[in-house]
Amino acid sequence: MGSGSQKVFAAVKSYSKRGQLLSRQDFQALAEARDLDEMVTRLRSAGSAGYAAALADVPKPHTAQSIEAALRGRLAEVHYSIAKAMGGSKVLRAYYMKFPVWNLKIILKSKVLGKPQDEIEPLLNLRAEELIKQRDVVLKALVSKDLEEAAASLAATVYGSDVAKAAALYAESGNIQVFDTYFDKVWVGQLSSGLRTSGDRDMGKIVGATIDFYNLMSVLRGKFWGLGEQAIGDLVVAPTAGAPKDLLDAMISAGTVRDALAELAGAPQSPYRELVGAQAGSEMDAVSAFERAMEMAMHARAKASFTRMFSSATSVGITILTAFEVRNLASVAFAVEQGIPPQEAMPKLVLEE
Repeated sequence: MGSGSQKVFAAVKSYSKRGQLLSRQDFQALAEARDLDEMVTRLRSAGSAGYAAALADVPKPHTAQSIEAALRGRLAEVHYSIAKAMGGSKVLRAYYMKFPVWNLKIILKSKVLGKPQDEIEPLLNLRAEELIKQRDVVLKALVSKDLEEAAASLAATVYGSDVAKAAALYAESGNIQVFDTYFDKVWVGQLSSGLRTSGDRDMGKIVGATIDFYNLMSVLRGKFWGLGEQAIGDLVVAPTAGAPKDLLDAMISAGTVRDALAELAGAPQSPYRELVGAQAGSEMDAVSAFERAMEMAMHARAKASFTRMFSSATSVGITILTAFEVRNLASVAFAVEQGIPPQEAMPKLVLEE
């Protein structure tokens, strides 16, 4: 199949998947479930056949964690099928890396907390690794006795350098979230490289926004964690026009989180300046508000990718939209499990207003 035919096939597949996405009304009904059993029953009826199949083997009693793990397995299958339809796109391959990264984040952070293997395993779903025959990487980290051994098991992999930096920074700062950022750096870095070598202009805008999101949030989190300028700069991957190097450097050099956001708000060349709000509350509130605004903008941009028929951007768009959907479902499952009322749970979801 030629590249043009692959693009058309992938676009058709993406439109088909888009038609299966859950509506706001579906999420409302799920959030109103009395317990997780009722939520699963409603989801198996409201969602695609894929969700029904994925949830069929979830053991009872249901937990939010077991539901999320099963849904992530289904999501891996969807993303794999889209990437395969595109004929080995480096960009979609990089997005797919989020699955092993997710599992490795859980494993290393659990090692830090001293959790035994039997407590970690239920949190994982290795379907993504099975599809690309890379289970051994994750399993070696899982069976490691501690963080040091887990990091050593990854030393010869694509994660090695950044895992070592994350472990060192954790030892210095005591902030477990550094593992999230450094692992994300791996797949976003591959995404940046894939975009540069693909020559696919259709993908440029939406993929660039993903890279910008990572870079901007890494800088803000680094400022919030109190990291030095060199440490924050090490988190950044190759900048794009939306968040260029001079802007990121200015944000890194800013005195506080609020100063960094002010640099972004005053950057006429950045499309994200309007996402900076009034910064009411604490610095954490300011970072969270900006992250929420970026996520909503990413969701809107992913939906907008479908305005041009047979564009390769639709493959990225559906990849992003289905990932948000599963994250939303995990949030609803947690809310139902914890007895959080729908009127509190629904505003937390990333959905079109």
